[in-house]
Amino acid sequence: MASTLFTNVRILDGTGGSPVAGSVLVQGNRIKAVGRGNAAVPTAGATVIDGAGATLMPGMCEAHTHFSWNDAATLAGIQTMPLEEHVLWCAKTARRYLEAGFTSCVGAACAKPRLDVVIRNAIDAGQIPGPRYLAASQEITVPGGLGDETLPHLPFPEFSFGVNVNGAEDMRKAVRLFLKYGVDSIKLNLSGDNFVPGAPADTAWMTDAEVAAAMEEVRMRGKRGTAHARSAASVKQALRHGIQIIYHASFTDEETLDMLEEARDRIFVAPGIAILYAMLHEAEAYGISHQKAVQMGYQIEWDAAVESLKAMHKRGVRILFGGDYGFAMTPHCQNARDLEFFVKYLGFTPGEAIRCATMYGGQIMMKPNELGQIKEGYLADLLLVDGDPMANLAILRDPKRMLAVMKDGVFAKVPPVGDAFARPSPPPAAERAWSRAA
Repeated sequence: MASTLFTNVRILDGTGGSPVAGSVLVQGNRIKAVGRGNAAVPTAGATVIDGAGATLMPGMCEAHTHFSWNDAATLAGIQTMPLEEHVLWCAKTARRYLEAGFTSCVGAACAKPRLDVVIRNAIDAGQIPGPRYLAASQEITVPGGLGDETLPHLPFPEFSFGVNVNGAEDMRKAVRLFLKYGVDSIKLNLSGDNFVPGAPADTAWMTDAEVAAAMEEVRMRGKRGTAHARSAASVKQALRHGIQIIYHASFTDEETLDMLEEARDRIFVAPGIAILYAMLHEAEAYGISHQKAVQMGYQIEWDAAVESLKAMHKRGVRILFGGDYGFAMTPHCQNARDLEFFVKYLGFTPGEAIRCATMYGGQIMMKPNELGQIKEGYLADLLLVDGDPMANLAILRDPKRMLAVMKDGVFAKVPPVGDAFARPSPPPAAERAWSRAA
């Protein structure tokens, strides 16, 4: 088996602690040894990557991924991309995520029925580069709710943004179809969203009978339920029915927080707060001024989400980063900005924020003992980062600061070699990396 030794690196192991100097040996697709300080690590036969003080950390996991969001400003804009072009878009986006340091991604809904499944299968088969990926269904909604965006004038009007259901049996039919396609999770839009006129974020739209039917089918086939749930009522509904991944959870009350705390060992919350911030402050170029965003309810939701997420964090609920990147105002591969928001607005330490992207990422990927940490025996999904993320989280959203990206023991982004890494002005030692044969 091929071996790679990362030496002279600052090891950020993903558990939330401070980095330590040391070396890490990868053999095949797993971490063979971790040497902290001056601890010896075998070097015979290994290719040595001298990090020159760069940071070695686990690959990041994006917990709320939409590869098929195509940088449009509206749901209709995403939906109207023709199918063939949409497949190519998703393949290109998957590669970009991997090269930007996202070695794992959890699909949170796709824009057309099989897009996520096709991309996941192509990645797994080695046909295209991309992160480890868990494929989602389209968003399942009800008439008038988020995702009810059928456009009859399209050549293929059945490609609505979401799948509309009416009643429990209609729901069962839709869920069974997606399970037949081979998805890893079923996405239910339990609440509204300020993005949709007439269905604001603090509302709930599905009946318990509809949600129960969906989750019965999901459990029968050993898959997971996920929910778009911004309102307190929808979060409680998700928890009552055993949904494991809750997206947003902006509005809560004491009962909701108690329920979240009680379920904290089985559920994950991925709030996607960057879209709220972007709608308020960065969407004017796309027709949404700050004043309009306030009128749409985004300031109320932002304020509620900040307080809700602070409370969840204090109660030990696992909050993961990422979500709703791929709109015009939240471009792909800026996802790690959420980590900065976690620190600036939600009371996280930098170490806690990074843990949301690493150790918790391994847990939501259902590989808690294999992914998300730099630890002997774990899968070798690693990033060599130019700088210290603990001092400046912003470097994690700069793909140029990813000196190397390794997934499953293979470089998806090869580290600079020798003089090829020379720059016009000499960089600090901590920003240089090169490889040599041992």
